[in-house]
Amino acid sequence: MQCIQIIDDASYRTAVEFILARSEAAADTPVREKLDSVKAIVDAVRNDGDAAVAEFTARFDGVALRPEQFELGTDEIDAAVRQVEPRLIAILERAYENIRRFHARNLRESWEEAFEDGSVLGQRITPIESAGVYVPGGKAYYPSSVLMNIAPARVAGVKEIVMVSPPSYQGSIHPVVLAAARIAGATRVFRIGGAQAVAALAYGTERIPAVTKITGPGNTYVTAAKALVRNVVEIDSEAGPSEVVVIADANAKPAHVAAELLAQAEHDEEACCVLMTPSMELVDAVRQRLESEIARLPRQDMMRAALDSCGAFIVVRSMEEAVALTNLFAPEHLSIQAEFPRKLADRIDNAGAMMLGAMTPVAVGDYYAGPNHILPTRRRARFSSPLTAEDFRKVSSVLYYTRERLENAAEDIMALAAAEGLEAHARSVEVRL
Repeated sequence: MQCIQIIDDASYRTAVEFILARSEAAADTPVREKLDSVKAIVDAVRNDGDAAVAEFTARFDGVALRPEQFELGTDEIDAAVRQVEPRLIAILERAYENIRRFHARNLRESWEEAFEDGSVLGQRITPIESAGVYVPGGKAYYPSSVLMNIAPARVAGVKEIVMVSPPSYQGSIHPVVLAAARIAGATRVFRIGGAQAVAALAYGTERIPAVTKITGPGNTYVTAAKALVRNVVEIDSEAGPSEVVVIADANAKPAHVAAELLAQAEHDEEACCVLMTPSMELVDAVRQRLESEIARLPRQDMMRAALDSCGAFIVVRSMEEAVALTNLFAPEHLSIQAEFPRKLADRIDNAGAMMLGAMTPVAVGDYYAGPNHILPTRRRARFSSPLTAEDFRKVSSVLYYTRERLENAAEDIMALAAAEGLEAHARSVEVRL
């Protein structure tokens, strides 16, 4: 990990340049490079349907499936779920309930305002018709992503929730992922993945239904496919590599800080892991702790690559400077390990999720507490939010004008229409008077 010690304006600019370069250009490049090849896959699925999905599944996943084998039946899911330890089933159920309860607090209600003359204005909030949930399955298996995607959709009232995941476990989907799908309430499950799965959910095939919205993380091929199909279907985001910023004071425990950096580094080689602290002594201690801990963990090569390519110690002149740089970074995950974490958090405007205090590891939010772990990356926390139940709902405006109210507003409306040169708009009011 590189170390940037801020001592003057020049070194501050170096820190700013690191943040902007790592969180913007570097994250977008892998997706841009794959757009052309992914477009060929998307177009093939759009034109040839199930045949193209089967071809790409055989080519990229090494699994030969006939179209009638794409979807898992109830008996297959039942058999897979029976392979999962009852203790793990119970944990998944508790995690799902935490997530469901958290997202249920986020729902808006439809409303109407009635006026004395009988006119009505309001909003009607309804769920989208269907959702497609992508669950990765290449480097690891992610039942937590199942819960995080499906729980808010269920809370929102979505009737059809279609889950797709690569057939990377013995030619199918890992049993624990299927158990999570059963608990969360997926209505249909398909063992397909990659860009071909995204294209199938967007355009539909003979056997795979088109959906209204696609959510869920994936590799750069999946992200590129989501970017290409968003003209026909809504997506959650074009997610980039995982990110964490740790703000720590001199009293933070090196073991806790190192643990957060390594937890993100084990996602993939492009994960961005940054410590901001005013204490060079803490940096030295954390560096030593990283070396001792990484030797004990299974994904050493991946973690070392992430720390080398996008890891940094930024030694700030004050905690206020750490806050300013964090707001610039707008990280996916923010861990505040300081004496008064809430005071620092009150000054953070841009972060996907904030974990406050030494006893709140990022894993609490990733797996269990309730908030969603599908979070904005690439500085998008400046203007976007974690996935919520509201992302699976839509708003329709409701208007009912009586003659009296239209007569009172007619001159204003016609004048605005005339100012824009839209005479037919003005005439649509005039003919009713």
